Amino acid sequence: MRGWNFSAGPAALPEAVLRQAQEELPEWGGARASVMEVSHRGKAFVAMAQQAEADLRELLDVPPSCRVLFLQGGATQHFAQIPMNLCADGQRADYVVTGHWGEKAVKEAVVYAGAHVAASSAASKYTTIPPRETWDIDSGAAYVHYTPNETIHGVEFHSIPDTGDVPLVADMSSDILSRPVDVSRFGLIYAGAQKNIGPSGLVLMIARDELLQRNPRPLPKIFRYAEHAAADSMLNTPNTWGWYLAGLTFRWLKEQGGLGAMERRNREKADALYAAIDGSDGYYRNPVEPSARSRMNVPFTLHDAALDAAFLEESEDAGLLALKGHRAVGGMRASLYNAMPIEGVRALVEFMRDFSRRH
Repeated sequence: MRGWNFSAGPAALPEAVLRQAQEELPEWGGARASVMEVSHRGKAFVAMAQQAEADLRELLDVPPSCRVLFLQGGATQHFAQIPMNLCADGQRADYVVTGHWGEKAVKEAVVYAGAHVAASSAASKYTTIPPRETWDIDSGAAYVHYTPNETIHGVEFHSIPDTGDVPLVADMSSDILSRPVDVSRFGLIYAGAQKNIGPSGLVLMIARDELLQRNPRPLPKIFRYAEHAAADSMLNTPNTWGWYLAGLTFRWLKEQGGLGAMERRNREKADALYAAIDGSDGYYRNPVEPSARSRMNVPFTLHDAALDAAFLEESEDAGLLALKGHRAVGGMRASLYNAMPIEGVRALVEFMRDFSRRH
């Protein structure tokens, strides 16, 4: 029997998507072969890829001025590849750091850009978001990079920051498709698939065409986003399995009522879990400033860390999977991505209440 999977990533996929993929795995459509066995340049796969992009554009209301790319690798690869494509050697790029992944993005960018930390919440141990008025943004910067949702520290921006004429770049790996977002406010969005899109190994990118036309340094074709855009994300053999599963997920999201419906569900799930934590009289604690709390990743600690092992063992026995917190912060973490239904969160809340009574 499948458990309730609270993994931060690779994370749960919608069960309906998994069942359809299972059914179609040996023979996909009329191809008489698996989707992993057919040519990515064949009519059947190209039609599927085009439909996946059309569904994504509809879900996010992507403007015609933006290109959609289905790339290989993970978001970490693009920590380096973004400055390679958007910055001249040593050109300033501003970074707003609110957690572990923002830190990593800066470290990779330093090789190719004058990466400048324009704001950071490190002093609060990444439990807050720096007020916009404190950000040191240069009007001549190549871009401003931020992480709207930090999976490890459980910090989320609940509005899009205004960066003026400087293009805004966002690592949306852990909150993309969890709610409507005004894509026109961004220069470039990128997201590893393994949280709200599909399996690991695929990266979704949405970028203004004008940014893709930047040519700041010599690069091999395989590293240049404009080349991938010109080839409709088929410059080389793409992650066909990941692209197919992403397409099934986009269709599933539309069947659920779109991103407005997902936002309501995600808010209900997060509210239920935070209410259980806050109402536990200190037995459970979440360190994040309430206004910055994530709806996707909820870290929490027990009042006595000596109980952590028992909590994890008993929760797994109860069918509640992958609740161990990241090693950087310890404790517990429940990830509430789109595929997690409210029933799973209710099961976790009931277990937490029962555990506190027994211990």
